[in-house]
Amino acid sequence: MNKKERFEKIINYFTEHQPIAETELNYSNPYELLVAVILSAQCTDKRVNMVTPNLFKTFPKPEIMAEVSSDEVFQYIRSISYPNNKAKHLVGMAKMLVDEFDGVVPSDINLLQKLPGVGRKTANVIASVVYDKPAMAVDTHVFRVSARLGLTINAKTPLETEKQLVKYIPENKIAVAHHWLILHGRYVCMARNPQCAECKLKDWCKYFENLQKIKR
Repeated sequence: MNKKERFEKIINYFTEHQPIAETELNYSNPYELLVAVILSAQCTDKRVNMVTPNLFKTFPKPEIMAEVSSDEVFQYIRSISYPNNKAKHLVGMAKMLVDEFDGVVPSDINLLQKLPGVGRKTANVIASVVYDKPAMAVDTHVFRVSARLGLTINAKTPLETEKQLVKYIPENKIAVAHHWLILHGRYVCMARNPQCAECKLKDWCKYFENLQKIKR
């Protein structure tokens, strides 16, 4: 099976069996999603969703968060990983949103990356989820699952993974494919204990194929 065929099989499976795949972060507007994604770096969505209700209630707009100290924000996110840095990023992000973007979360990936705490992955999430752009955000799940399935070959960085994926995924599927791969990595193709026996993609999976060779 060549790479193109592997992509087609996997995309067709997800299109049929999981046509709707969305972020598990809770939010009601672009600003809230941006805050949640910044908090989710090296942290579970479940934990983020536990702290954001009070955070959003206290700081419902970037204009309000921009006026407080990072110490105040820290009190709401102390159970999140790296709370000190993230509190500083959130306040800095809010200030820049207000000062340079009139409080509106930009849609351009390069402009998004100017915001404190926003790297390429976060920018791609906002561009794809909020603005429905064909942007592929690569987190640890996407990186791992893509390599295991054989969708990427020898990709050493998230950017290399991103470039290989968008080359073969139809433009109109890129945004949802990001969620397909994340959810598959979160619930089936876990890092330490992948559920290969139950996986519906194993017939097209390079990792599973290699496992079978070892067992022979």
